[in-house]
Amino acid sequence: MKIFLSSIICITICLNATAQERLALYGGAQFTSAKYLIEGKVQETDYKKGFMGGLGLKVPLEKQLSFFPAVYYSLKGYKVTYNDNAFPPSENALNNNTTIHVLDISPMLQWDFTKTPSHVFFRLGPSIDVAFSGTETYDTLSTSGNINAVTQKMKFSYTSYGKISAAINMQLGYQAGGGFMVFAHYAYGIGSMNNADFGPRIVHRIAGLSVGWLFGGRKNRNPIPTPAP
Repeated sequence: MKIFLSSIICITICLNATAQERLALYGGAQFTSAKYLIEGKVQETDYKKGFMGGLGLKVPLEKQLSFFPAVYYSLKGYKVTYNDNAFPPSENALNNNTTIHVLDISPMLQWDFTKTPSHVFFRLGPSIDVAFSGTETYDTLSTSGNINAVTQKMKFSYTSYGKISAAINMQLGYQAGGGFMVFAHYAYGIGSMNNADFGPRIVHRIAGLSVGWLFGGRKNRNPIPTPAP
């Protein structure tokens, strides 16, 4: 929450610094999963439904290039079926279904394909993902052959799940002259969210579609006075 509020304050200060910068609000649906490996062996995974929403700031740099820092909430997770032991969550787990609440901070560059008010754009940049809570549900096989379901909060620590991971963000979309925008986005995880020694390697894979609105625009600070009649 402190990181989220600090990011909003920084974006607000930047927005007030110059009228050329434009505030963006957006949100949408996404499908989330993970590339999951145990000792180099790929585990079977499945996608989950999620959503994201937040704000960004479009800061013109030169020609059609802009800086687009963004901070947003993301609901992500994955389903995995194990063919080997995995800790976390448990050496006796047969599978796992996770739901993770994350704050993403992503400084991206945006390229507008034309200079017209309505145009196609592409954004690219890294993101730092900060998980602040999560739950997991998995099945275990007892010595008697019974399958038991376990639901618990995910533990974030130096010996379990990692609270911070990283990804590369890519966004391709269209911006209308009035401010409406729509874009497809894909996040390719490059940092494992597992900290446990000899544990699995878990990297997020996220794809989705979002809509939003870009507020403000260039203002003429020194308008030419209208001659008196």
